[in-house]
Amino acid sequence: MIATPYLLYLGNATDPYAIKTARGLAIFRPESCVGEFRTDRCTLTLDLPRMGFAEAAAAGARTMVLGMVNAGGTLDRDIVEDAIAAMEAGLDIASGLHRRLKDEPRLVEAAERTGRQLHDVRHPPADLVVGSGEPRVGNRLLTVGTDCSSGKMYTTLALQRGMEARGVACDFRATGQTGILVAGAGVPLDAVVADFISGAIEQLAPARHDDGWDLIEGQGSLFHPSFAGVSTGLLHGAQPAALVMCHDPTRRVMRGLTRRAPPALGECIAANLATARLTSPDVRMIGIALNTSSLDANEALALCLRLQDEHDLPCIDPHRMGVEPILDALLGPMEGAERA
Repeated sequence: MIATPYLLYLGNATDPYAIKTARGLAIFRPESCVGEFRTDRCTLTLDLPRMGFAEAAAAGARTMVLGMVNAGGTLDRDIVEDAIAAMEAGLDIASGLHRRLKDEPRLVEAAERTGRQLHDVRHPPADLVVGSGEPRVGNRLLTVGTDCSSGKMYTTLALQRGMEARGVACDFRATGQTGILVAGAGVPLDAVVADFISGAIEQLAPARHDDGWDLIEGQGSLFHPSFAGVSTGLLHGAQPAALVMCHDPTRRVMRGLTRRAPPALGECIAANLATARLTSPDVRMIGIALNTSSLDANEALALCLRLQDEHDLPCIDPHRMGVEPILDALLGPMEGAERA
């Protein structure tokens, strides 16, 4: 178990997308975040108290979470030296980077010397099997996207909160490092060997016999050349009854690419439904979730209304506007009204 509370490490980050792990924890587990560590080169903040390592330990922090990503998910020299200093101040270290903490000799030596723990979140279980595609009972929803980093985790967690408020049984099924830190469990799908992706999701969201829902965090995009394989395995393994399309309307190129534009929403909706039908023939798209953080309130509302009319689907910003229209489409407005 990873000990809480957390000190969130932002390091030298200057790209807002690079601190999505830290931001997700600050939003969805604020009670577990005592502060943030950032260097003078960091241009970002989560509006948490800025703390040094000893100061954070004195304030009750027990683990420093490497809450940022860099190109390739590497442990560069600054990160390693800061992690060592944090351990010497009495903090454990947790990381979702591709480069494992336990593969860095200096960190292993420091952990042994200080008696601290190293937690590699991006480390899949050893007992995964290949997917079968055999039909299984239960209600499952999967978030999908026009691109990576388009709001799938935020949308899934917002849906969980909305269902819980209605008294509907549900479970958030995490598939990325941030979601795993929020939920306390899950499978880091981008670290799973390709043959086992769909099987990993079948194990993560097995058959359930109540009327509740497994809400599965999506990854990547069918239209992203780097991550379409992960997205395909997720669609097949999830056997979703319902999909929610996540989209950043201000993005002009795919995340991490320079010349490839995101797909049109209609094209992406059709492709995800077609792919999902291999294992879930009756799957339906129930809504569009937009990231409108770069738009003012009037622009955001106008865009949601326009896309709602164009695609005949409820369209909202789940973080800004709530998820009731999507939950009504999923559960039915009568149920929503009765539980309100």
